[in-house]
Amino acid sequence: MMSRSYTNLLDLASGNFPVMMREKKRLTRVMTVPGVISELDDDQANSVSSDVPSSIVQDRIIIVANQLPVKPKRRPDNKGWSFSWDEDSLLLQMKNGLPEDMEVLYVGSLRVEVDPNEQDDVSQILLDRFKCVPAFLPPDILTKFYHGFCKQHLWPLFHYMLPYSANHGGRFDRSLWEAYVAANKIFSQRVIEVINPEDDYVWIHDYHLMVLPTFLRRRFNRLRMGFFLHSPFPSSEIYRTLPVREEILKALLNSDLIGFHTFDYARHFLSCCSRMLGLEYQSKRGYIGLEYYGRTIGIKIMPVGIHMGQIESVLRRADNEWRVGELKQQFEGKTVLLGVDDMDIFKGVNLKLLAMEQMLKQHPKWQGRAVLVQIANPARGRGKDLEEIQAEIEESCKRINETFGRPGYEPIVFIDRPVTISERAAYYSIAECVVVTAVRDGMNLTPYEYIVCRQGISGPDPNPDFSGAKKSMLVVSEFIGCSPSLSGAIRVNPWNIESTAEAMNEAVSMPDPEKQLRHEKHYRYVSTHDVEYWAKSFFQDMERTCRDHFRRRCWGIGLSFGFRVVALDPNFRKLSIETMVSAYSRSKNRAILLDYDGTVMPQTSINKDPSREVISIINELCADPRNTIFVVSGRGKDSLGRWFSPCKKVGIAAEHGYYMRWSADKDWEICGQSTDFGWIQMAEPVMKLYTEATDGSNIEMKESAIVWHHRDADPSFGSCQAKELLDHLESVLANEPVAVKSGQFIVEVKPQGVTKGLVAEKVFTSMAEKGRQADFVLCIGDDRSDEDMFEIIGSAMKSSILSSNTSVYACTVGQKPSKAKYYLDDTTEVINTLEALAEVSDPSPSPEEDETGSSP
Repeated sequence: MMSRSYTNLLDLASGNFPVMMREKKRLTRVMTVPGVISELDDDQANSVSSDVPSSIVQDRIIIVANQLPVKPKRRPDNKGWSFSWDEDSLLLQMKNGLPEDMEVLYVGSLRVEVDPNEQDDVSQILLDRFKCVPAFLPPDILTKFYHGFCKQHLWPLFHYMLPYSANHGGRFDRSLWEAYVAANKIFSQRVIEVINPEDDYVWIHDYHLMVLPTFLRRRFNRLRMGFFLHSPFPSSEIYRTLPVREEILKALLNSDLIGFHTFDYARHFLSCCSRMLGLEYQSKRGYIGLEYYGRTIGIKIMPVGIHMGQIESVLRRADNEWRVGELKQQFEGKTVLLGVDDMDIFKGVNLKLLAMEQMLKQHPKWQGRAVLVQIANPARGRGKDLEEIQAEIEESCKRINETFGRPGYEPIVFIDRPVTISERAAYYSIAECVVVTAVRDGMNLTPYEYIVCRQGISGPDPNPDFSGAKKSMLVVSEFIGCSPSLSGAIRVNPWNIESTAEAMNEAVSMPDPEKQLRHEKHYRYVSTHDVEYWAKSFFQDMERTCRDHFRRRCWGIGLSFGFRVVALDPNFRKLSIETMVSAYSRSKNRAILLDYDGTVMPQTSINKDPSREVISIINELCADPRNTIFVVSGRGKDSLGRWFSPCKKVGIAAEHGYYMRWSADKDWEICGQSTDFGWIQMAEPVMKLYTEATDGSNIEMKESAIVWHHRDADPSFGSCQAKELLDHLESVLANEPVAVKSGQFIVEVKPQGVTKGLVAEKVFTSMAEKGRQADFVLCIGDDRSDEDMFEIIGSAMKSSILSSNTSVYACTVGQKPSKAKYYLDDTTEVINTLEALAEVSDPSPSPEEDETGSSP
C-alpha cells in the first residue's frame, strides 16, 4: 500500500504514480526512539522504534548518495552476485576524514538491476560485509528519475542550459518530477529502516537527492543532517526558470548544513533564497547562516580534494613505471598536452581541439612537436545533444590530423575508451601541461591529480621518472569549481578559441623555473586540502551547526514541500490566549502597547486604514477604566490621528515616540530632545541620489524624521543600496544630533533619544506616579524598533517602575529571534488575541479607580 504522505508530498506534482510494492523482508532496524511523524512510513505502526533494542551508543554517520561505493559483479554460474569496494568512489575516500571511532553506513542504489527475488539476499550481504543499504528502484522509476529528471532537467539547468525549444534540452515533464520524488522517497525509506535519530548524523550527496531532506525531516524533527552539492548551482536568473524551484529550495532548507564547492555557487543559492523565499543570510565570525523559522541553516564553502594515498599508491606500482617508460618512448621528442574529460556536452572537448588547431596555425614551430592527448571517459548520460557533440569531436580530430599530421606524427591522439587510474597517472607523468576547457563544471579534480602525479613520490625508493625538479602547468577554464584554488594556473574563457590557444602556447613555452614555482604553490594546496580535509571540515561544521538541536523545542508545520520545522528557544513560546486572559481578568491596572504596521495592520495591505473590527476592539478595550491603551508607531501623527479619530480614549505615540498624545482631547506633546531639524536639509539630497539610482525606492517625509523605503526595489540591489546609504548618511550626519537606523526595507534618520522604548517607560512611569502601577502589561510589535519596548520592560521591573509581580506579555509577531518571550504568528492572531481581551473587559469603573488616559 502506498503511504498517505506520498500523495501529500506530490500535491504540486499530481499525476499517475507507479505502485511501489512492499518488500517481503525488511532490514532490521536499529532505531530506539519513536518517530515524530509516522505517516511517511508504509508500515501501519504508529512508531518507528526498533523491534530489537539497539546496542549502538556511539555516534554514527549515514552517507546517502545515488550510488553505493561498491562494484557489483554477476557470478560466473549466474547464481547470485559478488561485490567489491569501488576504490575510486568519493564516498569511500572521505571516510578517512571522519572520526576514527565513528561507524559509517552507506545508503544508495546499485549500478545494476537486481532481480526482486534476489534483493533480500543482496541487501543482507551488503549490510553484513560492507555496511551498505541498497535502495532498489523499479526500472520505470529509475529511467524517469535518473535519465529523465536528473539528466534532462537538473543537470542541464545547473550547467546553464535552458530548454529554449523541444529539440534543445527538454521541456519540463511533470511525470519525471513525480518519479524524482518517488525515488527520493524510496531512499528515505531505506534510511528510516536503519537510522537511530538520537545518535546518527546523515550526510546527503548531490542533486539526485535534493528533496530527500524533507522526507527525513518530516519524520525526525531533530535529525542532524547535512547536504553537499557536487555540481554548480546556477544564478537565480537561470534557476528560477525551473517550475519546481521553490519545492527544491524548501526541501534543501530542511538540512542543517548545505555545502558548495565555491563561493559563486553558494552566492547563487543565497540569492535564490532571497528572491524567492525572502530569506536573508548573515555572516557571523566567519560562518554564513540562513535564519529559517528559528533554525539557522549553515552554508559551507569548501572545494573537495583528491585522495592523496590512492594516487601515491598507484605511482608506487611497478606496472606504472613500465607504462610511463612506454609512453615516453611513444612520445619521444614531443611536447604532450593532456586532456582528461567525461564525454559530456559541458566539458568543452571540441573547444579544446579547436584551440589546439589554432595554436598550430598561429605558432607553426609546434607542428610536428606538440601533441594533444585527449582521454574521453565514457558518457554517463545519453541523448541527441551528446550524439551531436561526439560527431563534432570526431570530425575535428579527423580534420586536424589530416591538416597537420605527417608520417609518425598525429597532433591529436583521441582515446575513447575506459582508462584505469594507473594508465591515467602514467599519462599525467609525461604531460607538460593539462588543459581543461569545460564550459561549466562543478569541481573537476583532473588538475589536482595531475599536480600530484607530477610531484611523484618521496621516500627511499622514489620513481626515477620523477627525479629532478618538479614542474607542471595548467590551462583551466574559469568556469570550473577548482579554478579559484589554482592561482598559478592560466585561466581562460574556453569560448575564446584564440586566447585559449595563446594560453596553451604560453604554458608549454614558459621557462622551467617559473613552472617549478607554480607547481610548488599548487602542490602545497592540493596536498593539504585533500578529500580527508574536506570531509573533516564539513563534518566539524555539521557538528557545530547541530549542537543545539536537543535543547530547542521543535515541531513541524506545513504540507507537501512547504513542510518545515520550527525551532525555538525553550523560553520563547507561543502566547497562550487563555493564560493571558486569566491574568488580564485578575489585574486592576493594565498597560497595552501596540505597534501598527505588521501588528494590527498587515505589511502587505495597500489600504493602511484600520478596519472597523480593529477600531471596535480598541474602543471596547479603552472603555474599561482599568486599561491604558497606546498605539506606538513610526508613522506620522496626522495619519495616526485621522485613522484613530473614532477612538477617543486611545493614546498615540507617533514617529517612534517623538510625538505623544494621551487621548483625543489632549494636545500632542513633543518628547524629543531637539526641535532643530536643519539636518533634514543635509539628509534629503543624499536620499534623493539613492532614490534616483534605485528603481522602486521612495522617500517618506515626516515632521521629525525622513525615511528611505526600498520594499519595491530589486531585493539584492535594494539591500546593497540601503547599506551604502546607511554608511553615507552616517558620514554626512556624524556631527548632528540624529540617529541613522536601518529596518525592514527602510533607512531612517530621526532625532537622537527617540525610541519606542522611551514611550513604554513614560507610560509605565505615568501610571506609577498616579498610584496605578501596572500589574498587567501586554506589548506587541513586529520589527526591530519594537525590540526597544521589549527591552525596556525588563529594566522597568528592575527599577521598580513595574512590580516584580506584574504579569508581563512581551510578544513579537512571527517566529523569529526576539527579546520578547512570546510570539503570535500573524496579524490575524493579534486581532483575535485583542478580541479575547475585549470580551472580558468591564466598562463600569470601580469606585476606587481613577479615570484612565489623563495626561500626567
